[in-house]
Amino acid sequence: MSGEVAARLAELGLTLPEVVPPLAAYQPAVRSGQYVFTSGQLPIVDGKLPATGKVGAEVTPEQAKDLARVCALNALAAVKSVTGDLDRIARVVKVTGFVASDPSFTGQPGVVNGASELLGEVLGGKGVHARSAVGVAVLPLDAPVEVELQVELLP
Repeated sequence: MSGEVAARLAELGLTLPEVVPPLAAYQPAVRSGQYVFTSGQLPIVDGKLPATGKVGAEVTPEQAKDLARVCALNALAAVKSVTGDLDRIARVVKVTGFVASDPSFTGQPGVVNGASELLGEVLGGKGVHARSAVGVAVLPLDAPVEVELQVELLP
């Protein structure tokens, strides 16, 4: 991995993980023209979830925010798997974050900020994006958070 994005990841003390293998019949990311769309990325680290459960119950908002950062790193790995180089990113267009929420939890935007902030730290202005942060009843594997990206590539 070389280039500006790789250097920035190293400065931040971050390592781009291997692409998380699909859990079902889909690809981690697909390219269509100048865009890459990732599948929803769970906060899987070394093949497992570091935490499970609902945010606001078994998982604190702070833990979930950190897990959203992991989701964003996994999403960048998925983007790289189809582009070969993260320096080809023109900008992150849209982030969608899903938060498995206790019925009384309403802090989904703060949780998904973990992903948004990581993208800004790694990509600078190219990481500024539109976003949705949605509370859901349950996510695959009882994950607390899931994040997907839509990325535009340089011509």
